[in-house]
Amino acid sequence: MRPRVFGRTIVTLLLMGFATSAVAQSGFPWWKDDKVVKELGLSAGQSTRIDNLFLATFPQLRTGREELDRQETELSRLIEINADEAVVTRQIDKVEALRASLNKMRQIMLLHMRQVLTAKQNVKFKAVFEQWQRDNPRPPRPPAGRDGRDGRGGRRRSDSR
Repeated sequence: MRPRVFGRTIVTLLLMGFATSAVAQSGFPWWKDDKVVKELGLSAGQSTRIDNLFLATFPQLRTGREELDRQETELSRLIEINADEAVVTRQIDKVEALRASLNKMRQIMLLHMRQVLTAKQNVKFKAVFEQWQRDNPRPPRPPAGRDGRDGRGGRRRSDSR
């Protein structure tokens, strides 16, 4: 999941009705795109505020993702060597606490971005995002094991039994 900083953002954004996942997945800053800006009636100030929110949060998300990857690698190692259950459980707690912290940080960023838009802009944005999704469908996930992942976007865990 290293190349994709926000691997699960699209699902999150669907739930929120907001499309910042386009930025995370493809580097597309929708708030700077002329077509989207025009369709939403975004002011330069709104675009700048959204950009500042993204730029302020993105480095923290990237650093947190790197730490999560390190902790997941350690968890995989512990599972592979059939470590004591208490040790594995502590590592699972670390991994899940990091994951929860990243998800919370991302959700708060998305909330703040959404709050920059007016109610009418949020409604329009939902339609723009739905059209973007139709025009840019996500490729299907490979079956578990084909790419060293578990088929859900995470690393496949080896079972050393």
